[in-house]
Amino acid sequence: MKFTTPKKLRDLAKLINAPFSGDPDFIVTGINEIHVVQAGDLTFVDHPKYYDKALYSEASVIIINKQVPCPEGKCVIFSDEPFRDYNALTKHFRPFVTSANSISDNVLIGKDTVIQPGVFIGNSVKIGSNCIIHSNVSIYDHTQIGDNVIIHSNTVVGSDAFYYHRTPDNNRKFHSCGRVVIHDHVEIGACCTIDKGVSSDTIIGEGTKLDNQVHVGHDTVIGKHCLFAAQVGISGVVRIGDNVVLWGQVGVQKDLTIGDGAVVLGQSGIAKSLEGNKTYFGSPTREAREKMKELALIKKLPEIIEMLKPSKKARY
Repeated sequence: MKFTTPKKLRDLAKLINAPFSGDPDFIVTGINEIHVVQAGDLTFVDHPKYYDKALYSEASVIIINKQVPCPEGKCVIFSDEPFRDYNALTKHFRPFVTSANSISDNVLIGKDTVIQPGVFIGNSVKIGSNCIIHSNVSIYDHTQIGDNVIIHSNTVVGSDAFYYHRTPDNNRKFHSCGRVVIHDHVEIGACCTIDKGVSSDTIIGEGTKLDNQVHVGHDTVIGKHCLFAAQVGISGVVRIGDNVVLWGQVGVQKDLTIGDGAVVLGQSGIAKSLEGNKTYFGSPTREAREKMKELALIKKLPEIIEMLKPSKKARY
């Protein structure tokens, strides 16, 4: 999440009543969790395993629960519970705001866009021109939708990220402060769910088409002109290139990349990043031709086992 106006380090530290190391006037431009940080961002870390990853990431300010030297060019905020304070900051700058109307007062809707009955549109949403939003679609706060977009009935755009801070005692929810950004000429089928970024943007690229009952997880970025068939499920922080085809019931594990032009056949499970311009199948996925050969050989296993059994004559 980028701030509407840059903030000073001293002001952020004051909001959570925490000491800090660094220039009090140091400028901070946004808040992001570690997977998507950029220069100017504030992030947090609370486990020794990830101290170095956070301190030497692109982040400019790190909330941490250990007294450490401040890395060159960065600032550090010291906290006894970094997750709590990180969530406090995201809630302060992107709070939940109730809506009194089915279409909020500060929504921008472009020329010739059709909004069917029963649609809910939250605060600070922008929808372009020549769009069709079918009945009972819910579009959460801060969503950005381009021109010539079609969204079919009962789809939810911008629901909270499925993202939790796990401890032995409980699962504590990250406050989602990101957005969903949908580019021009996208079509989204009925009963799809598209989660907002936990701190960045979930993006669907120009010309991409989603079938019914597709799920897109938080902070996932989908390229241009992709086709996803029914019941595809995509986890969070996935990077999908242009012209990718995912056929029905494909499942995509979190935090991986699928290259341009990849095709994944139905009911496959993607557990690792895939190169582009190849066809894949299986769970875990392999190149389709190799996987089909493997399945053909598996069918022959009973025959091979029978051939390897010692004959009755050999026993005597």
